[in-house]
Amino acid sequence: MRRPSPLPPQGGKPADAPLRARAATPPREESPRPAVDEDLQETAPIAPLFMPGAGPSTLRDDSASAAQTASVEHADTDTAPVGWRDVWRAARSRRKALRAEVRRFTVRQRRRRIIWLSAAVSLVLVTIATVGAAYSPLFAVQKISILGTSQLAAADVEAALDGQRGTPLAAIDASSIKAALVAFPLVESYTLEARPPHELVVRIVERTPIGVLSGAAGYTLVDAAGVALSTSPTPPAGYPLLDAAGGEDGVAFAAIGRTMRALPADLRAQVTKVEAKTADDVTLTLGGTNTRVVWGSAEESALKALVLQKLTATRPPDGVAVYDVSSPEVPVIR
Repeated sequence: MRRPSPLPPQGGKPADAPLRARAATPPREESPRPAVDEDLQETAPIAPLFMPGAGPSTLRDDSASAAQTASVEHADTDTAPVGWRDVWRAARSRRKALRAEVRRFTVRQRRRRIIWLSAAVSLVLVTIATVGAAYSPLFAVQKISILGTSQLAAADVEAALDGQRGTPLAAIDASSIKAALVAFPLVESYTLEARPPHELVVRIVERTPIGVLSGAAGYTLVDAAGVALSTSPTPPAGYPLLDAAGGEDGVAFAAIGRTMRALPADLRAQVTKVEAKTADDVTLTLGGTNTRVVWGSAEESALKALVLQKLTATRPPDGVAVYDVSSPEVPVIR
């Protein structure tokens, strides 16, 4: 295919007219540069690119040598051998740092633990010292005090317990004391009290005799439980004669015992005889007038005793044959 021919220029101008017109345009004026004093102008030194007598091949050899040296040094640094001491030192440093952190975060807990441990140790030491002193001769028995005796001789009881002297207060043998006091029938109960540093106190509750039982061996003084306190060939003065069906082990004697324990001391001193065939027909005899008191059962004995006390105050026994308080709400005097 053939190209079209170019169009002819318009106006008859030649094709190179724009080039000539552009060349005829005057050049632009540039701004003048400031003048520089030639004396102040300095020229920077120019370093030669190549050393004298050294060609391009020499420079390349030096650069390669320097690079090889640096790579060798780096390789030596990376591949330096690590000994077991270095590993041990690193592990020790790590453990030290870890322990320091643990101590820093647990200081309050450790302080609290130390306080509790100190208190526990102090308590244990005080306990050991106390126990050691209590079982030492520093607290041995040197004095025995007997309290509460009226019928018993306190000196006799103290002599029976003399074997406890020299024994530490904390090591007193209660069984041996009980065995020694069993020999005294008047002892109903007792308590032991240690008074440091050297005193042992024995508080005794004596049995209360309520009357005398007549038997083949003589007259036996007994308490409300039927325990024999003493025996004599003649009846002891100041105690009533007891006549209970079935003896001291029967229900009649138990009713007599409860009745006598409920009487006030002034009325008990006036009783000369107590009889009971059953638990519901207790009868008392007062003084030399032989005035009888129909008591009945041992129920409401405290109220019956109060009523009898008022009756004897208003109507003395010397003018009365019978006081019937078996029904305390409606007593009868005959």
